Amino acid sequence: MAQAIIFVVFPLCLAVAACSDFLTMLIPNRVSAILLVAFVVVAPLAGLGLTEIAMHLAAGLLVFSVCFALFALNVMGGGDAKLLTASAVWFGMSLSLVEYLVYVSVFGGLLTIAILSLRAKTNLILASGLPVPDHLLKAKKVPYGIAIGIGAFLAYPSSPLMVAALG
Repeated sequence: MAQAIIFVVFPLCLAVAACSDFLTMLIPNRVSAILLVAFVVVAPLAGLGLTEIAMHLAAGLLVFSVCFALFALNVMGGGDAKLLTASAVWFGMSLSLVEYLVYVSVFGGLLTIAILSLRAKTNLILASGLPVPDHLLKAKKVPYGIAIGIGAFLAYPSSPLMVAALG
């Protein structure tokens, strides 16, 4: 059962969050809540001890503190901060967390450049009739949940839980 949760819940939640952010510019709170609850359920089943679980939760707390500061400075959205925090718990204090955050940063930068390029050509896109969601062209924010999802999919195979499930 633990393997099924590890293989399904995390990727599914990140996919839902990325798609939701792309389509609506909102990440449902229940996605982050499901990620946290699923981690608490699966960690002992995967053989993590209390110290390891505490280190995973500490990783989430560390990411949360940075995300909270970015949210307070109006640099990051609340849904993005919650999703990044909840997903960081699955990586723990490991190199895979660093890998994950680097992927999110790189793809977040590329996504921002792409969105800004789209917005610079709004009139051309609207005139051509391309099916681009209206909020991508007119909103002032970037659906960063897409970058979080891509980063998660790339880094998750090296996460401690995935390595334990495969081992």
